[in-house]
Amino acid sequence: MSSSRSQPLAGRRIWIAGIGGAGMSAYALLAHAWGAEVAGWDRVDTPYLAHLAGIEIAITPEPPQPPDGWEAYVSTAFAGRVAGRPRADLLAELVSLRRSIVVAGAHGKTTTSGMIAFCLDRLGLDPAFLIGGEIPQLGGNARAGSGLLVAEGDESDRSVAALRPEIAILLNVDLDHHATFGTRAEVAALFEDWLAHVPHVVRA
Repeated sequence: MSSSRSQPLAGRRIWIAGIGGAGMSAYALLAHAWGAEVAGWDRVDTPYLAHLAGIEIAITPEPPQPPDGWEAYVSTAFAGRVAGRPRADLLAELVSLRRSIVVAGAHGKTTTSGMIAFCLDRLGLDPAFLIGGEIPQLGGNARAGSGLLVAEGDESDRSVAALRPEIAILLNVDLDHHATFGTRAEVAALFEDWLAHVPHVVRA
């Protein structure tokens, strides 16, 4: 594997607010493995932080200011409290750097993503994955494998629309986030607009 492929984020400095969450910790692990210098903050220690060896993490009640010269990304939980780009921007970049499978839908994303990553792993295809929960059979919620990247796409904040995977899996359509959508038809329209940009689509 070439160094450019294995280290596509070399030279970048990325700081993550809310790094202890299931999603942001996974993004941090992958960004660090792909060559970025990564640091972050969270209010409390979480089990996900145990996987982030080599990443400097501050645990304090209030968020510090992002370090000068670092790219700051902020989890949804701290949006508006910490200056920086939304977490979705970081996920979109990670997905763009690798042949990817993105799993979307109102229900079942974590389970299905875990099953796909598990199958790819057992086939010897060394997947990378970003999953919103611990998968015991895979040793955690993220890995920087050399194969396909498996990730979840979130419709709750419409961020799935920014993802450009090679393969999209749409599990189901449901009105599950009333603060974002007024009707089920709005949810369906978001997914259809997104899928129009994806080469290969699997509909459950």
